[in-house]
Amino acid sequence: MMQPRPFIKLLRLQSAPVLQQLMLEERLLRASKENWCILNDGTQPPAIVMGISGKSHALLEVRRVVNDGIPVIKRFSGGGTVIVDAGTVFVTLICSKGAIPGLQHFPRPIMQWTEKFYFPVFKEITGFQLREHDYVFGQHKFGGNAQAIIKDRWLHHTSLLWDYQDSHMDYLKLPERAPSYRLGRSHKKFICRLMDHFPSRELFLDNIAKALEYHFSVQELAARDIDLSSSVEYLRSTKLVVGNELENLTEPSYELTAAMLVGDKHN
Repeated sequence: MMQPRPFIKLLRLQSAPVLQQLMLEERLLRASKENWCILNDGTQPPAIVMGISGKSHALLEVRRVVNDGIPVIKRFSGGGTVIVDAGTVFVTLICSKGAIPGLQHFPRPIMQWTEKFYFPVFKEITGFQLREHDYVFGQHKFGGNAQAIIKDRWLHHTSLLWDYQDSHMDYLKLPERAPSYRLGRSHKKFICRLMDHFPSRELFLDNIAKALEYHFSVQELAARDIDLSSSVEYLRSTKLVVGNELENLTEPSYELTAAMLVGDKHN
């Protein structure tokens, strides 16, 4: 007898600022018991996002970042450093332990399951696979991943390169710890654009939403329908850095509200 698919709530956003997106994700991971998928089509303004243990001096061209006023965010999850903008598509899965039958509550099994999740989206493109922590076509990366796993919940978020500006790559240093298949290649020789493989961005986004239906029973909702009034206390680790404060990371001084998710596609 086929098991019923787990229930998941889908929130589709349009160009929501990545800081607010991350704050929402952290809240839903730590203070909700429901399964969620957040699909954010682009972000403004451009920003650099580092993993929780990232060191700016080792990962960023700090002087250039400061001079150009690029905001830097330290997210609550692990993983590498990315620069995101209007050409980035974000997909985040937040699930309770046991939501996916048979899935072990550890980083690598979750990572490997996501390769299966994305297979229907990329099956027509030669060379799609998960390599170490990245989604690639052959030798070229188009998607980076990060995770946060707590006692009874897990989060897997992905930044997908629909398009990117070559000049933005100049803000990032070649990381000391890079995947072996990178072979010392520069950012521009290592990554590729999804726009070169799909007829339209809308079709690509719809294919991701459809992939959810292979594994979940999906309810799509608007940001205004999310209850942010809960008094549940939870750890807040997402940090914003501005200008010369790159070495002095501090907690954001404001609370998340639904109105801050300006990219709600239902508006």
